[in-house]
Amino acid sequence: MFAFTVKRIAQALLVMLIISMIGFSIKSAFGDPVRELVGERVTPEERAQIREKLGLNDPFMVQYGRFLKNAIHGDLGRSFFFKKPVTEVIISKAPATLELVFCASLIVICLSVPLGIYSAIHPKRLFSKIVMGGSIVGVSMPVFLTAILLIYVFSVELHWLPSFGRGETVQLFGWWDSGLLTLDGLKHLVMPSIALSSIMLPLFIRLIRSEMMEVLESEYVKYAWAKGLKPRRVWLVHAFKNTLLPVITVGGVQLGIMVAFTILTETVFQWQGMGSMFIQSVERADTALMVSYIVVVGFIFVVVNTLVDLIYGLVNPTIRVAGRK
Repeated sequence: MFAFTVKRIAQALLVMLIISMIGFSIKSAFGDPVRELVGERVTPEERAQIREKLGLNDPFMVQYGRFLKNAIHGDLGRSFFFKKPVTEVIISKAPATLELVFCASLIVICLSVPLGIYSAIHPKRLFSKIVMGGSIVGVSMPVFLTAILLIYVFSVELHWLPSFGRGETVQLFGWWDSGLLTLDGLKHLVMPSIALSSIMLPLFIRLIRSEMMEVLESEYVKYAWAKGLKPRRVWLVHAFKNTLLPVITVGGVQLGIMVAFTILTETVFQWQGMGSMFIQSVERADTALMVSYIVVVGFIFVVVNTLVDLIYGLVNPTIRVAGRK
């Protein structure tokens, strides 16, 4: 297991290096940050001095090497617009995004597991057909359309829920602004969480259903039935337990995708998280903030998938053996 872990960590570091290089290489395509900083009245000579001071005239590899050296020490650069380190900007925006992803993940887990199991056990019942039909609609609808529909129904027509912002928040640990501990914050979380969960919920329902239907046809499940075990034990212990392996693998990838998809959700609901911060950084040509966002989201992808690989290796020892071969 130690060799398997070292190998996965080495792969994760290599992937992070590639992500940082790609993110750093595309920053020049998003405009000139000096123009956004100084406006139109500054002379070309003064702009050239500012570019030289910021190191924007250096060759690409020099700039990338400087970025990589600082990133190892936790310094991802300084935001041109906010006039402070990008780590501080990201930390101030991260709680909003992480709470949104957390609530959306809870919705996905709490709904996909029972609906997927029920649809696998009773595939011909009317409710199962409704669930599968709804999952097809959910897969087909883009998240921004779901968000707009929710706003129209629950905010414009029914006036039940607020349509934008985070609402009232409580500060925890001196830096984490949480909306989970106030009623107003929870009301503001409902629709963005549902909209974000609509990306993954249909996929997980169909995945759990298809995997469990396949497991229910396996020999060891038939043997469990032959032993006279109770249906609930056969379904949950023998069948669903062995359905979890592919679900965990896909879940790790989809969790990272959900973090990235908060851009659309946060834009529609004016949710002040990392997604909306990235859109603003593109509009303002704040290249340091853009690159840092790409690196942070890539880091979340890599960490989650590395943990999934390690958990998979613990659950299924044949993966470790195959990796050594």
